[in-house]
Amino acid sequence: MQDKQKVTLYLPPELHRELKIKAAVETEPMSAIAERALAFYLHHSDVVDEVEAAVSGSAHQVYSCPECTSSVVFRSNELVTLKRQPGLLSDEDLQVQPVPSETLIPASV
Repeated sequence: MQDKQKVTLYLPPELHRELKIKAAVETEPMSAIAERALAFYLHHSDVVDEVEAAVSGSAHQVYSCPECTSSVVFRSNELVTLKRQPGLLSDEDLQVQPVPSETLIPASV
């Protein structure tokens, strides 16, 4: 057996379940799969971080100023205009219909 160190990992139940299934399907020990995953992450952590950021998305604070022609966000140390961004709704263009008031009538028992 190779010279290896024993490490205890505390995994969430769902991740542990997925690891067990992967090990059973590939008929490979869970420790070997975990070792490959850790080695990949340690050698390519920048790629993993990029993919993780792309998948999970980012939240940005939207800034509106009276002198600007459109709203802007601060992304990658620069202001980016949202002028051509699809799906951005402005409150100015929305029309709100008034809700009719209703009168409650007490019921006699």
